Amino acid sequence: MNQVKFPKPQTNFFDTLKNKVEDYFVRNNIKKKTGNQKLYTKTYVFFGSLILFYMLIMFLSAHPILILFLFALEGLALAGIGFNIMHDAAHGSYSSKPWVNNMMAHSLDMIGGSTFYWKTKHNIIHHTFTNIGGVDDDIEIPFMRTTEQQERKWYHRFQHIYSLLLYCFQYLFWVFYADFKKYFTGKINGISAPKMKTGDHFIFWIAKVLSIFVLFVLPIMILGWKVGLMGIAVLFLVTGVSISMVFQMAHLVEERDFPVPEAGTSKMEDEWAIHQVKTTANFATRNKFLTWVLGGLNFQVEHHLFPRISHIHYPALNKIVKETCTEFKLPYGEFNTFRGAMLSHLRLLRSLGRA
Repeated sequence: MNQVKFPKPQTNFFDTLKNKVEDYFVRNNIKKKTGNQKLYTKTYVFFGSLILFYMLIMFLSAHPILILFLFALEGLALAGIGFNIMHDAAHGSYSSKPWVNNMMAHSLDMIGGSTFYWKTKHNIIHHTFTNIGGVDDDIEIPFMRTTEQQERKWYHRFQHIYSLLLYCFQYLFWVFYADFKKYFTGKINGISAPKMKTGDHFIFWIAKVLSIFVLFVLPIMILGWKVGLMGIAVLFLVTGVSISMVFQMAHLVEERDFPVPEAGTSKMEDEWAIHQVKTTANFATRNKFLTWVLGGLNFQVEHHLFPRISHIHYPALNKIVKETCTEFKLPYGEFNTFRGAMLSHLRLLRSLGRA
């Protein structure tokens, strides 16, 4: 596919929205659009929880059922670090200081991923070419048909049933396969990735070896093969499902667009900001607990429009974005509950699998 291009703004939607958002920060005397003490407190909580659960798993002499439960809690802590800390930091919205963002973004390397490839895969490709089949790597899921342009296989008829099982393996797939594929091919879904410098190669390999050893190998050595492998399986299941469901429900749901570039020119119909509104959905935005745990990823519309603003500000910006979308007659997508978004995701998979 040729380089996908967005047309120049045909409306003043985004300029109007940016002015309203800027006015909000000025009126409320909020000098920094990045994180504040609320975010830093969450950092202590999630890192502290990860360390606590890990140490209990390694040194607590307890019944295997309790150990497996601790592995599940560790999986939630890993996902929480990704949602709340790494995600903001990788977008440069964790702190106003670049070196702090860079340091906290590498929390992804600490838990088995690769910050280097994440920034290209997610920040650049996904946030630019959202829901465009063949380009947006976030919606390219093995053994699943997520857009009408993808070839339909016989087994896709059951994808709404086996999707949750696949999501259980998402974290395992990410840590042990996807990053290495990007590293050795130099491509992300067919798009050339930036070339690594010597330091990037060093961080990639050292982080992979250390994180895999500490998180997965050492527990098996300490607990034994039976309990250790069962625990690691629970860890992968909980982390994989948590990560997958949150990101899929933001885009792979009904009534969101999966636009196709114009044949021959690869031009998109809508300008970038309107494209983001049409391809993204919120869920459970009134649920304060979910908002806290998910790092504001249930406010995906606001995040896609303002990725450099920390998620702690999204609940306040939600009303502004909604009103502006109504003003410009744009289809703002939002599900009232987590369950509603999940069911919509499964219905979409069923529809695509049977089409």
